[in-house]
Amino acid sequence: MNIGLTGGIATGKSTVARMLVARGAALVDADRIAREIVEPGQASLVRIAERFGAKVIREDGTLDRRLLGSIVFADAEERKALEAITHPAIRELMRERIAALEAERPDRLVVADIPLLYESGLQHLYEGIMVAYVPREIQRIRLIERDGMTPEEADKRIGAQMDIEKKRQLADYVIDNSRTIADTEAQLDRFWRSLKSGTVPL
Repeated sequence: MNIGLTGGIATGKSTVARMLVARGAALVDADRIAREIVEPGQASLVRIAERFGAKVIREDGTLDRRLLGSIVFADAEERKALEAITHPAIRELMRERIAALEAERPDRLVVADIPLLYESGLQHLYEGIMVAYVPREIQRIRLIERDGMTPEEADKRIGAQMDIEKKRQLADYVIDNSRTIADTEAQLDRFWRSLKSGTVPL
């Protein structure tokens, strides 16, 4: 069985992922795979160099993420061009990893951690979707206090993603991260028990 795990910025998705792994799930991390596909020697890196120029490749052959980021975040068309190169490669490698893990241990839950799962329209690829949730105001407070953002910066980052309330409505299973770690653990315990008993609402 597999699920897609998503959320919003500062909703504690990584915490939920760690808790699921601690209970025996296997994790396939979209962000990690996104880094893998642009390593030296990978086809995606070659295509990026062809599209954006040799200037985005450092002398050691690695991608200059900062320079590429400054290009694509300043121009929506450039960002779309990058996504057209990277997104299919990320999805394909994720499919391969998930299939391999399911074949290896059919009884094990495989969790695909995908920050922009709904935004990318990938929810149909998974048997169920879990959303790590906190109200928008808590997202904002965490970004300001934890990451040192200004209120304006926090609002911009939150606004760039699908509203967390919408994700909550779409989810098959919601983990409310707005209270204590112990409370989140208790929610995951209930999910895990229902999963093992075959009654999980997915």
